[in-house]
Amino acid sequence: MNNSYYANQINTIVNEVKKAVIGKDAIIIKVLLAILCKGHILIEDIPGVGKTTLALAFSKALSLEHNRMQFTPDVLPSDVTGFSVYNSSNGKFEFRPGVAFCNLFLADEINRTSSKTQSALLELMEEKNITVDGNTYKLPDPYTVIATQNPIGSAGTHNLPDSQLDRFMIKLSMGYPDFSGEVAILKSKYNTNPLDSVKAVADAGFITQLQEYIDNIYVDDRIYEYIVELAAATRNHPYVKLGVSPRGTLALMQIAKGIAVAMGRDYVIPDDIGYICSDVFEHRIILNSKAKLSDATPAGIITEILGAVPVPGISAPQR
Repeated sequence: MNNSYYANQINTIVNEVKKAVIGKDAIIIKVLLAILCKGHILIEDIPGVGKTTLALAFSKALSLEHNRMQFTPDVLPSDVTGFSVYNSSNGKFEFRPGVAFCNLFLADEINRTSSKTQSALLELMEEKNITVDGNTYKLPDPYTVIATQNPIGSAGTHNLPDSQLDRFMIKLSMGYPDFSGEVAILKSKYNTNPLDSVKAVADAGFITQLQEYIDNIYVDDRIYEYIVELAAATRNHPYVKLGVSPRGTLALMQIAKGIAVAMGRDYVIPDDIGYICSDVFEHRIILNSKAKLSDATPAGIITEILGAVPVPGISAPQR
């Protein structure tokens, strides 16, 4: 398998998902890249813009077993992870898997549930394992969490802790469709469900194979240094209270490899970093009081940093 083969396969998957999610090509590509790079996705947006449709379209196109949970205040951690039940016939406790045991877990309105239930996701997002009653259970491979939250209406919501936000590889916002896109959405819903037109064009085995290929994409030392310099700039910025963690730099490096493969290359270039940096870094930055007084935003600070940090002159691998 060569670079062009994988690039073509990625393009095929994107085109399949586009049948159900209209006018959001960039979002589709970024979500797919995160899945292929073993990452999790947080989508923060208002209701009705297609967040759930996006996740369901990917589950169909990739032939992935998926589960969906509406995170309401009454959801318990055991609903997510599973629980042990006593079997009176053999006198033993038997494990009953929770809803998180699948390849693609859609956590709808994740900020509507309690902090206790949110914390049930910490281990499975980081280690792809779930521990119940002292026993650890491996989650299926590949494994991805797509979580959604509504930024409008704070009543009854529980902000995600920083430790959990940091576990999402990227944070995205779909936004409203443009005029022609919304017209196309109306037409597509005329007498059918667009999800019915999405066909399986990959499977779990292929995704795992592609993930392994991405792991081995070449990264020049100057790219490593560029990523660390960008992260260090967030930590030293006068408006930032808490900058990007090492987990954030690892996420940026990994998804940059995925971008390289999607572009038909077997090496990372600085443009790959610039393309995705804001989506990886923005939710990992906590601003201080000076930033609030100055109306500064994480997105604006990242744009400023990308313009200030020197870009290494790399167009081909220096091996």
